[in-house]
Amino acid sequence: SSDHDSVAVHFRILWLFLTKYCFFLSEGSDCIKANAQSCGECIQVAEKCGWCTDADFLKQGESKSARCDELKSLITKGCSKAKIENPRGSISIDKDKPVTNRKKDVAEKLKPDQITQIQPQKLSLNLRSGEAQTFKLKFKRAEDYPIDLYYLMDLSFSMKDDLENVKNLGTDLMREMQEITSDFRIGFGSFVEKTVMPYISTTPARLLNPCTSNENCTSPFSYKNVLKLTENGQQFNSLVSKQQISGNLDSPEGGFDAIMQVAVCGDAIGWRNVTRLLVFSTDAGFHFAGDGKLGGIVLPNDGKCHLENNMYTMSHYYDYPSIAHLVQKLSDNNIQTIFAVTEEFQPVYKELKNLIPKSAVGTLSSNSSNVIKLIIDSYNSLSSEVILENNKVPEGVSIKYKSICKNGVVGTGENGRKCSNISIGDEVSFDITIESQKCPSQGKSETIRIKPLGFNEDVEIVLNFICECECSKGGEPLSKICHNGNGTFECGACRCNEGRIGRLCECSTDEVRTDDLDGNCRKDNGTDICSNNGDCVCGTCECKKRENPEERYSGKFCDCDNFNCDRSNNKLCGGHGRCECRVCICDANYTGSACDCSLDTSTCLAANKQICNGRGTCECGVCKCTNPKFQGPTCEICPTCPGVCAEHKECVQCRAFETGEKKDTCQRDCSYFNLIRVKDRDKLPQPADQSYPLSHCKERDANDCWFYYTYAVRNDTMREVYVVETLECPAGPDIIPIVAGVVAGIVLIGLALLLIWKLLMIIHDRREFAKFEKEKMNAKWDTGENPIYKSAVTTVVNPKYEGK
Repeated sequence: SSDHDSVAVHFRILWLFLTKYCFFLSEGSDCIKANAQSCGECIQVAEKCGWCTDADFLKQGESKSARCDELKSLITKGCSKAKIENPRGSISIDKDKPVTNRKKDVAEKLKPDQITQIQPQKLSLNLRSGEAQTFKLKFKRAEDYPIDLYYLMDLSFSMKDDLENVKNLGTDLMREMQEITSDFRIGFGSFVEKTVMPYISTTPARLLNPCTSNENCTSPFSYKNVLKLTENGQQFNSLVSKQQISGNLDSPEGGFDAIMQVAVCGDAIGWRNVTRLLVFSTDAGFHFAGDGKLGGIVLPNDGKCHLENNMYTMSHYYDYPSIAHLVQKLSDNNIQTIFAVTEEFQPVYKELKNLIPKSAVGTLSSNSSNVIKLIIDSYNSLSSEVILENNKVPEGVSIKYKSICKNGVVGTGENGRKCSNISIGDEVSFDITIESQKCPSQGKSETIRIKPLGFNEDVEIVLNFICECECSKGGEPLSKICHNGNGTFECGACRCNEGRIGRLCECSTDEVRTDDLDGNCRKDNGTDICSNNGDCVCGTCECKKRENPEERYSGKFCDCDNFNCDRSNNKLCGGHGRCECRVCICDANYTGSACDCSLDTSTCLAANKQICNGRGTCECGVCKCTNPKFQGPTCEICPTCPGVCAEHKECVQCRAFETGEKKDTCQRDCSYFNLIRVKDRDKLPQPADQSYPLSHCKERDANDCWFYYTYAVRNDTMREVYVVETLECPAGPDIIPIVAGVVAGIVLIGLALLLIWKLLMIIHDRREFAKFEKEKMNAKWDTGENPIYKSAVTTVVNPKYEGK
């Protein structure tokens, strides 16, 4: 049983140790844990870390890394604020052109590069690790902003009736778009499919005319740029009217090849740095990356322009682009896509829309008669939403967005990147927070860009990383302080050259562990190196760090600490002192090994302003009663002592009424108080009227008479007794009423007994009479027959007689 108890005790101790260790591990200072050897390393640990540059800051046994700690801890340890290096990040705005307030009806027209919709345009951020920097970005949708629209149409045979309706699209769309912008250009392109099997028929006849029956169709092609972006709507109508339908074999079309060329062939298409819209019109699905293998095409799409004479010439060589590749190119070129598709393929293209930012899907009628309304509605939908995106950020840098949209609607997380329902002239803003967790390996500046999707403007942000302290600029290379030039003295400490270590770079890394040097780290030639609380570095103890930053080892041999002092109420040094080398240094008015003894005597004052009522001494703020029969916080309680009233009863009785046990010795034993007589109890002093202790007493003498008095002590010496001069004695009994009452009681009891006896007799008589009446009725004779008469005839039956 004892073995089991011993195991349980050891297990409990181990559990408590692990619990405490884990607690300290979670609560420990990140600054201490980092073991920073220089100011630059320290400020990269966390925003809260500072470096003490005071050359005399370190105590014996502390390593250089002790200079790196939280600001409050450094000040507590004795480092002045002026000696703490704690650089902060900052933001400077380098280009801040205000957003443009442009009106469509103003005669003066601005060029696209003169219109500003986003502010500011360039910033520089000085980033310190762990410290976030936040700036505000404004976006205002400009009125009468130029628009380039490129209409990309599927010319497979199923789109024949649609082509007829598109032939007048140029002038009609120009007229409608005048309501939105005065600077509008339109272009046209068409696509069918890759010109290889099995997408088209490669027989000579089908290559000339892929359509059946008597239809006159043009040869199949992948993508053709029919009309570069132009302001001439009539030219659009004219060229589109000349287009002919083509044909292919499979249902999905090669539209992705065409979209890629439209996105990357900016010069051939004629894109300007304005709002770019691509209308993709089809009544079928699409091929994407990997489908080219059916035609023996395995090379991935290279995302480059391959137009010759406005025709895509590499469709047989490169596979279809992937969706992700398209998203990248459309985003890089600020192109917003409108998918004008028939009802049948709405679900497919809506899924595609979710993958392509700043895109919209409209339902195209079977003959494209509603295409103008579809384009205008889709444009309004796209332009009413702004979505911010950024290019790749450096490793360790993060960006958070918070949007403040129309009507004060706030968005965070992914919703913080966008605002919806923005009308022309509306202004929204974004709070953008950039934070770095570490310095880049090269320590150089980095540039990132943030832009609204579908717009040509962006914000350039230059990131400068704070990787060194300001004090390092004044460092002294090859300083004599650092062991004859083995390091640079900067920020109050030595930054050792490569291959040197120690607080003053006094050791080579090859000499760190030798018996001679270890001998300097043993106290009193003992066996423990640095008291098992540190490491011997170059013959000098560098004490270990505790997980709790408030706890530390110190001393030449790390034999001192500030956490192993006596405790009181589970507090180190009772919470009234500090622990130095395992001894409590108490605050003023406290003493004792755990500083748990207060020298303040206010807690020992009794109601009479005496220390412990004069019956004890005040020790550590608590009364120690000298007479063991007294107890209580101020020695005011005496459980075995008679009360004040009982103590003075005999003396008051003999002096006021000349009775009692002390009437013969009254003069001798009872002259210690002044006796004052009053006529009745109302004249006695009341406790509320007095500024000294007062006791009210009520006592009884040998004749069962009560007398009333008060006992009071004035100024600790003068005793006063106020007594009511008349006794309250009980009156004698009145004999006549008592006798009369007894006689009356006896008579009444007798009468009651007689009445009860009479009642019982009446009940008994009635029961007997009822019994007699019952027996009388039962005794009547039957007169019809003589009970003693017997007949002379005897009848015998023959058993053999059968009645014949």
